[in-house]
Amino acid sequence: MLRLYRKPSKGLIGVDISSTSVKVLELSVKNNRYWVESYALVPLPEGSVVEKNILNPEAVGDALERAVNLANVQSTDVALAVPTSMVITKIIEMDADMNDDEREIQIRDDAEQYIPFPLDEASLDFEVLPDRLANPNRVNVLLVATRIENVEARAEALELGGLTPKIADVESFAIENAFKVFSDTLPMGVNTVGILDIGHTMTTLSVMKNNKVIYTREQVFGGKQLTQEIQNRYGLSFEEAGRAKKSRTLPDDYDIEVLEPFLEAVVQQAARSLQFFFSSSQFNEIDHILLAGGNANIPGLAKLLQQKLGYRVTIANPFLQMGFSPQIDIKKIENDASSLMVACGLALRSFD
Repeated sequence: MLRLYRKPSKGLIGVDISSTSVKVLELSVKNNRYWVESYALVPLPEGSVVEKNILNPEAVGDALERAVNLANVQSTDVALAVPTSMVITKIIEMDADMNDDEREIQIRDDAEQYIPFPLDEASLDFEVLPDRLANPNRVNVLLVATRIENVEARAEALELGGLTPKIADVESFAIENAFKVFSDTLPMGVNTVGILDIGHTMTTLSVMKNNKVIYTREQVFGGKQLTQEIQNRYGLSFEEAGRAKKSRTLPDDYDIEVLEPFLEAVVQQAARSLQFFFSSSQFNEIDHILLAGGNANIPGLAKLLQQKLGYRVTIANPFLQMGFSPQIDIKKIENDASSLMVACGLALRSFD
């Protein structure tokens, strides 16, 4: 069984499967600096992955095979991510002097308390956290569990693409991993950061405090709405509308009639997500918002969010301090950077 979250072997590539594309990314370390060795982003046929569920593993496998060939990767061993909404995480207190085997036995014995589905359907893992507790004989342990089928669906698509799944991580942990490598580029005094990932059908707010994920919430809303609006208004097919949106080849009334109402809807979704966070935590403000996902680069979005929400808003780029191998198209990767947070966090698992 694929263990969630295990310590891996070296030479892993990060593979992120989203609703619209597969992303493959490979990193190395030279002279104490991360380097992007290879990367590719290959679109998926509409309907292959819907709201994080893989409905057409063959189409995903084909796209992965193309991505691997395009990227020219050195390894076929993969770190994959399970969507955060499909994962249960719990922090439990345990005796400090147990070994991993003893811990696993106790977790399995107590699993029914934490996991709302049968243990034989669960893929689970744990990690002892470095937190210092009042009682030095106790430690906090992070328990991570998901249904086996969530890991297996992704593993099957990877294998169809000629890849070998080695570890399964969680999307929110991958984002945290990627965030850590460029968080020191944010302004001084920024401790609490909202990462707003606007995908095709899902928008996710992840809140970071001192480089740790403290909150994640997914909502069904994304760039697909804009594509559908373009489709309806200009009588295009869904595919044509998507291409026109990307290449910005649309009639003069597009900005006012279609784009602006969509941007307003994004602002409302972002405000609602933040409100949910504030009402469920002791926080009532954040220091900074990073935009991520395939729709982060929509012209005018960052500026509008900053105006309406009152927080500094910038576009996430995990590669700010990295080097690039000669085969990397730097302009392209900078354009795709906001979509590569999960893939980057997964590729970083090579260096655990």
